[in-house]
Amino acid sequence: MEEEPIPIPMRVQTLAENNPTQVPSEYIQPPQNRPQIKIKTPTTAEDDDEDDTSSSSSSTVPVIDLFGFDPDHWGDVRRQLGQACKDWGAFQVTNHGVPIGLLDRMRSVGNSFFKDSPMAYKLRYAVPPSSAASEGYGSRMLLTTSNDAVLDWRDYFDHHTLPLSRRNPSRWPDFPPTYREVVVEYSDCMKALAQKLLAFMSEGLGLPSSCIEDAVGDFYQNITVSYYPPCPQPELTLGLQSHSDIGAITLLIQDDVGGLQVFKDGEWIMVQPLSDAIVVILADQTEIITNGKYRSAQHRAIANANKARLSVATFHDPAKTMNISPAPALVTESFPPRYRQIVYGEYVSSWYSNGPEGKRNIDKIIL
Repeated sequence: MEEEPIPIPMRVQTLAENNPTQVPSEYIQPPQNRPQIKIKTPTTAEDDDEDDTSSSSSSTVPVIDLFGFDPDHWGDVRRQLGQACKDWGAFQVTNHGVPIGLLDRMRSVGNSFFKDSPMAYKLRYAVPPSSAASEGYGSRMLLTTSNDAVLDWRDYFDHHTLPLSRRNPSRWPDFPPTYREVVVEYSDCMKALAQKLLAFMSEGLGLPSSCIEDAVGDFYQNITVSYYPPCPQPELTLGLQSHSDIGAITLLIQDDVGGLQVFKDGEWIMVQPLSDAIVVILADQTEIITNGKYRSAQHRAIANANKARLSVATFHDPAKTMNISPAPALVTESFPPRYRQIVYGEYVSSWYSNGPEGKRNIDKIIL
């Protein structure tokens, strides 16, 4: 029996531009997954200047100054990174060596593609609806055909950027005119930063600096620009559902509209936007390689009633043929392996076929 074809959803940006008063049913999250968003009324709005996406928690995602990787600060930076990897799995870094102007240009070309180009132009780069993780412009990431699958309030453009054999800028927008060259420069800078961070993270566990990167192998890097249009009922939906990333390490920048949240100690904590910072999110393979000493971060994106939001996430993953298991140096009689060995490609297929739902994919391989 043939599977039903996956329907092509209307782009979320198109839905939002029609000024709906309600969120379509396929975007409504079940009650237990809905964000706690303060709904403003005309009366409360006069007395409340806080954004409706503000977090009520007093916890703050760590912000770590890398001091441009100055050797005089390596000891302190290594300690702070290690602690954040153990406690949070997510943190922000400043003075990271990536030109701030490049971060601004990456945000600018991404915004221009979504806001300034006509839909007909964007659809020239549309991804096939039945293919997971395809390069191009889309709205739906998962392959599931289930009628109760909830869609994210988000459009995206995914770029395959590394290894170089995957990088084909002709598949990317040429509007604005600098788009492709900015993405290439950004890709190279993100790879260099990911390598430096993984080296410090390895050393923080008493391992050789190359340990985690060697276990990951050559980076397969994707850059995903996500656009979250204004939403009429942000309390009912999510821009991106709760999940942990499946690869090794994700580097993310965002604009000044809050929306990224990290789950810690039973609470969703807002990652406050910092224009000069890069958000570091540890992914599942790093948790496996470090035998659980570092944790991957469960995170999500919430929608905003009044403003569009943009983020750029750069994923660094193993090749699909790589076998991933805890590093031998981190396995002892008193600290046995916590995870079974996996083939990364099989792990990816499970994620895209079954959906993320928090950290359930990594939970399945705990011994």
